[in-house]
Amino acid sequence: MVNKAPLLEIKNLRVHYKVYGGVLKVLDGVNLTVYPGEKVGLVGETGCGKTTTMKTALAILPVPPGVVVGGEILYKGRNLLAMSPRQLSNVRGREMTMIFQDPMAALNPVFNVEQQFTPVLKHAAKNHLSNKEIHAQAVLALQDVALADPERLLQAYPIQLSGGMRQRVCIGMALATRPQLLIADEPGTALDVTIQAQVLRLLNNLVDRLNTSIILITHSLGVVYETVDRLYVMYAGNIVEVAPTRKLFSNPLHPYSQGLMDAVPKLSGGGISQGISGRIPDYSHPPAGCRFHTRCSHVMEICRHQKPPEFEVEEGHKVACYLYGPKNQEAAV
Repeated sequence: MVNKAPLLEIKNLRVHYKVYGGVLKVLDGVNLTVYPGEKVGLVGETGCGKTTTMKTALAILPVPPGVVVGGEILYKGRNLLAMSPRQLSNVRGREMTMIFQDPMAALNPVFNVEQQFTPVLKHAAKNHLSNKEIHAQAVLALQDVALADPERLLQAYPIQLSGGMRQRVCIGMALATRPQLLIADEPGTALDVTIQAQVLRLLNNLVDRLNTSIILITHSLGVVYETVDRLYVMYAGNIVEVAPTRKLFSNPLHPYSQGLMDAVPKLSGGGISQGISGRIPDYSHPPAGCRFHTRCSHVMEICRHQKPPEFEVEEGHKVACYLYGPKNQEAAV
């Protein structure tokens, strides 16, 4: 990956929400990179800023209340935050697209499936497709996601489809435009575990076949272990650790990453899974320094006052924790 130019590069992204009673300082300098053809995971507990990061990248963050107060989002070297709405429309929905968390909310209940495919395909083709061509591409998209009888399903309404079928329709719509980057926000949350596994396997196979880069947002460590090449761990609006997936699972370094691993249920013996004490901080008054220090058993005085930078422990494995700063690394040696 190091020899390729990044497809997407998020640099020091800071996002606030202006709400009744004050300002929520949610994203506090997020850095994230995706390379062409790469599968990246973004994990963290609910409310840590995963979806806010990706909505900002796609320029679909509700403004207000959301406000981007700093940073850059570079797509193929171009800053999306500096683009005009017309320039953004040439990227969003054509080169970058997103599968949203809830297929019930993502599909409009008053239009049938074909009517919802039509604007997506027209936008991707800049209105150069006839209705017959749109119909043919929609049929192919449903076939790609292994839905039987696509001709009938195109005339169906969301209420007539099961949860798994609705999620497959959403995946088909997202990939019908052959995007270079797909953002999947908890694509299996609303499904039972067997259907979730089928949908994730299907999604994985499709992005491999199309050579599409993917960012998979989830709080399930099991999902990312089987799916992604590289993993980012997010806590309270900060990336606290990034590493190749297998490396992070075998050797988590940040105390929060270690807590997430300890929280995974142990099905092969070895005791009851452990939780992480405390809760995500109040974004209206976030703690100074490292935002995890109020829950960390390794907290040092510097953690309370100064935000840790990223320290590269080994190639490709970075952690934002003073435990791995130069002085501590020298002491360990």
